[in-house]
Amino acid sequence: FSFLQERLRYMLVLLLLLHSTESFYVPGVAPINFHRNDPVEIKAVKLTSSRTQLPYEYYSLPFCQPSKITYKAENLGEVLRGDRIVNTPFQVSMNVEKKCEVLCNLPNKPVILTVEQSKLIAERIREDYYVHLIADNLPVATRLEFYSNREEEEKKKEKDVQFEHGYRLGFMDGNKFYLHNHLSFILYYHREDVEESQEHTYRVVRFEVIPQSIKLEDLKADEKSMCTLPEATGSAPQEIDPTKENQLLFTYSVHWEESDIKWASRWDTYLTMSDVQIHWFSIINSVVVVFFLSGILSMIIIRTLRKDIANYNKEDDIEDTMEESGWKLVHGDVFRPPQYPMILSSLLGSGIQLFCMILIVIFVAMLGMLSPSSRGALMTTACFLFMFMGVFGGFFAGRLYRTLKGHRWKKGAFCTATLYPGVVFGICFVLNCFIWGKHSSGAVPFPTMVALLCMWFGISLPLVYLGYYFGFRKQPYDNPVRTNQIPRQIPEQRWYMNKFVGILMAGILPFGAMFIELFFIFSAIWENQFYYLFGFLFLVFIILVVSCSQISIVMVYFQLCAEDYRWWWRTFLVSGGSAFYVLIYAVFYFVNKLDIVEFIPSLLYFGYTALMVLSFWLLTGTIGFYAAYMFVRKIYAAVKID
Repeated sequence: FSFLQERLRYMLVLLLLLHSTESFYVPGVAPINFHRNDPVEIKAVKLTSSRTQLPYEYYSLPFCQPSKITYKAENLGEVLRGDRIVNTPFQVSMNVEKKCEVLCNLPNKPVILTVEQSKLIAERIREDYYVHLIADNLPVATRLEFYSNREEEEKKKEKDVQFEHGYRLGFMDGNKFYLHNHLSFILYYHREDVEESQEHTYRVVRFEVIPQSIKLEDLKADEKSMCTLPEATGSAPQEIDPTKENQLLFTYSVHWEESDIKWASRWDTYLTMSDVQIHWFSIINSVVVVFFLSGILSMIIIRTLRKDIANYNKEDDIEDTMEESGWKLVHGDVFRPPQYPMILSSLLGSGIQLFCMILIVIFVAMLGMLSPSSRGALMTTACFLFMFMGVFGGFFAGRLYRTLKGHRWKKGAFCTATLYPGVVFGICFVLNCFIWGKHSSGAVPFPTMVALLCMWFGISLPLVYLGYYFGFRKQPYDNPVRTNQIPRQIPEQRWYMNKFVGILMAGILPFGAMFIELFFIFSAIWENQFYYLFGFLFLVFIILVVSCSQISIVMVYFQLCAEDYRWWWRTFLVSGGSAFYVLIYAVFYFVNKLDIVEFIPSLLYFGYTALMVLSFWLLTGTIGFYAAYMFVRKIYAAVKID
């Protein structure tokens, strides 16, 4: 009993700790305390552009380099995202101001860019590239101030502030290119409370930059690498002429400000979204619509079913029952195994694998454990979870395959372990070849690819086999009615019972419930935004599961009433109907929101979109299939069959 008390006390402490860490990212990164004059290292992450979708590493452009370049060891997620974190020559010390300092080369010897380098920089400026730096794991942001549509009097007082991730490499004016060669860093620190005798410690809580373009002649530099900035009005920007050599200086200044923001909530500025209300509104709207429709559908189905079952179970008027039409008539064929049972069970196994992975990832992220502060954590977790969920995928696929009278379990297991992952790997490999051709850091390096293949064949494949073996040995799902020897003839179906009409009808409700969230997810993937609203996403996921299940049950009921018993494949296809709408939305997003014009970025967009649509179809199809299967078994168990 004392042991039990101890366990309860431990759990209570844990719960209290979890409760007190609402604004604190649970595993996150431990805070680093700096004393005055301590070096604050500034690292570069990558260059990105939403126009080309191709990240490049920082030193792909001729920036100033330190004496020794060292790359940070990265996790799987960072590598897949194209991050290449590297040191830079910026010398920044805690709470030490710098007016203006030359970054590299002696002040009387400016940096000379060759024609090739000038061309490259001009091209990157034209493609709208942003540079991403980090200080103490905090990404740099550019402050954007603008007046909102308020009354004229209020305009003078209040500006809306938003932050842009990274800073622009340069800008264009007409056909001329200008490079941001001077960076004004503004770092905010939070002074930690310490005892009087101790030295003050500081923590970095915000990292902003104001990029400027200043002509070489206007930057007056002395022998000690110090420089003086010109007056804002009189300076000319630093032009980069792609047709000849260019001379310029790279300079920077550092300004420190004290801030009330605590370390735990330092990411809040990056994650503030201007439209949280839209989010709440859309979620509440979706919840109301889905549950309203759910209620109606459930009532109709339950009432109709009760009537059906009562009619079918009346024993006295047997003659009427003989002429009865409807779903009871197909009882001898409804559990007849479909064509290609191995492929069906393999796809459903992959669907279960995806379902488990997505559920766990969203739930863990909702608890704050996969916040943007731990870079690449989300991607790494998703990859490893998909591998380990192979056990469940294999188990469900094996059991279903046995139910469908399959015998070759080894081939079935191999099919489950390789069909969907093989398609994903194939598409990614082809896209990766194109990215390699562009020398982008977004290309997955060869060793990482080998590591992923080893994970697939060394972790995922054996686990799928293990699950499949136990699933296949387990008792198959018991079907409440026997299957006849001779299949029934299927009457001619009405036009609205067509597969494609079914897909269009069934996809609307689940897609409608989640399309606002889809917009934010697309922005996060294609426009380098942070996505962090996993609480909303969890809610949307539950709505999606509920709506897919119901639509699937309704569709299978109509199909059986029309005396068409071939529901196995059809339910799987029709339940994934919302994936078709996701594809249409992706095309709409590409045309209206993105500024992509070149071939390779377009190929990347549609390649990755195809993967998303395929995965979404597997996920929703699996949810719908299992809901329909449970429903069919329930209704046939409720009627008396002679």
